[in-house]
Amino acid sequence: MRVDTHTPPAYVETDHKDAYLKRLKRIEGQVRGVQRMVDEDTYCIDVLTQISAITKALQAVSLGLLEDHIGHCVVGAARESDEAAATKVAEASAAIARLVKS
Repeated sequence: MRVDTHTPPAYVETDHKDAYLKRLKRIEGQVRGVQRMVDEDTYCIDVLTQISAITKALQAVSLGLLEDHIGHCVVGAARESDEAAATKVAEASAAIARLVKS
């Protein structure tokens, strides 16, 4: 088992944090709505349409967080040192790869 000794700072761009939380609460409500739809035997295509909307909403939050990461963390690391910049770019690249796979 791999033990991660690096603990990244807990950071979400303060200007956007409230918007992210509001959007995530809306998505949470949409998921509960899909649960109700399944429980009530709603037509499959209607359920799939809602799931597609949820997926797109989560992708929008992900892209916003990634943009914040690049704009703050990567840029800040680039100002710090080449090594720090390389580390943050690698983190961003790995995050992009995970998003593309999903």
